[in-house]
Amino acid sequence: MTEITRQRAVREVFNQGYGDHGASRRKKSLVSWNPVAGDAEEDIQDNLEALRPRARDLFMGGSLANGSIKTLRTNIIGTGLRLKPNFDADFLRLSEEEAGNLKRQIEREFALWADSKDCDATGLHNFYELQQLAFLSWMMSGDTFALLPLLPRKHATYDLRIRLLEADRCSSPTTKSASMNNKLSSGVEVDEDGMIVSYWFSNKHPGSSIATAMDWQKVDVVGVESGRRNVLHLMEAERPEQRRGVPILAPVIESLKQLERYTEAELMAAVISGMFTVFIESESEDPDEFGLGSSTNLEDNPTGEPVPQIDEGDLQLGNGAVQFLRPGEKANIANPGRPNALFDPFVTSILRQVGASLEIPYELLLKHFTASYSASRAAMLEAWKMFRMRRSWMAADFCQPIYEEWFAEAVIKGRINAPGVFDDPLLFKSYTRADWHGPSQGQLDPVKEANAAVIRVTNGYSTNQREAAELTGTEYESNIRQLAYEKRIREQYGLVEGGGQLDNEDDSDDDE
Repeated sequence: MTEITRQRAVREVFNQGYGDHGASRRKKSLVSWNPVAGDAEEDIQDNLEALRPRARDLFMGGSLANGSIKTLRTNIIGTGLRLKPNFDADFLRLSEEEAGNLKRQIEREFALWADSKDCDATGLHNFYELQQLAFLSWMMSGDTFALLPLLPRKHATYDLRIRLLEADRCSSPTTKSASMNNKLSSGVEVDEDGMIVSYWFSNKHPGSSIATAMDWQKVDVVGVESGRRNVLHLMEAERPEQRRGVPILAPVIESLKQLERYTEAELMAAVISGMFTVFIESESEDPDEFGLGSSTNLEDNPTGEPVPQIDEGDLQLGNGAVQFLRPGEKANIANPGRPNALFDPFVTSILRQVGASLEIPYELLLKHFTASYSASRAAMLEAWKMFRMRRSWMAADFCQPIYEEWFAEAVIKGRINAPGVFDDPLLFKSYTRADWHGPSQGQLDPVKEANAAVIRVTNGYSTNQREAAELTGTEYESNIRQLAYEKRIREQYGLVEGGGQLDNEDDSDDDE
């Protein structure tokens, strides 16, 4: 034994700290657990070709996986994250009237582009539907890409288009001509400093059956001459130097698949159990004792319809069926014990673990609220921490960059007046600052939630604008404008707030 080997053996024997716990190599429970420490590329990117198809298959055929991802989509995106211009009026030296006019002008122009399907390169979706599609693809595949080409179209006011590409389309070329000095992995090219400089996209999906040769096109993240953002990459990183995203179902793929198989087996067992009826042992040679019929002769059947020939040796199961056995045979009725009384508790236990991994409480995962108000509210609040986090990421990585590109085109086309917007990056940032509001959280007890909002606003812990957005998903200024209009209409027709008639001095005089 060399000196180095001896010292290593001594250290293993007298190990301390984590060596006696999670890092122990002597405990029986851990001695066979020796995972290899790989980098992000080896642990993640090399396994994506297996993870993506499995996650998509679960989404397409598994009710739990499908419901989980759609629950995320509905609560985070809903009908779409809506633009709320929040430019810095003080820095831009805009008066209150000028700021109001600019805000309404931006909202009108953006709606002209976002509400139209012309914003989609394929012409199928508007901006808010594209948000849903991009988010679903992001969660299902681990990441997704959006290209921002300028494609002039007839009758279209703006040229900016959004083209969504599935994760599989971003891959490394297999041709030798694609060699380069920068590092390229899984279609992502980085420079010597590790910064992503470009992406490589194939001309078709790798799984496509179209009989065309695979070809790749390099797209720079930022245009060299224009400085425009060409590619948006939606992904959730879990490790430094990670370049591609992981499907959100990856940690629970095995659990969901096994649970799906177990559910199918229990369902089939219950169906078969319902078909077990009465087997009769008979000494008679006539299998038609109970009038089942065995002849296919039309004369034997007054209805004129042929009766299927029954083979005495065939055993058939069916709802309410009576099966005859041959003489000397005896039937042993099996008791399958279905439905299984332990099915629901077991599935519930597994789903709690799945919900913990997906950050979706069990109650929300199954839309099954049977606990107390406090417990249900705690579950919803915990879920909304995650919803707001991912909504913020979606707004920052998808909505805001697209809005900035649209704003630049709107100014260039002269449809929005923003003096000096291209002279200073700080001015551009001040003009394009915005908030993105999604669907409201909803209330388990609307009265309590509304009273809490009033207390927060009264004590300065929140604002009317924020509370309107979170409680009802509306805009406070628009609400006030609408309320003022409704008040004028009620006064015009002599109605008070409660729906009665306004006091009229002339009527009082007439009464006297």
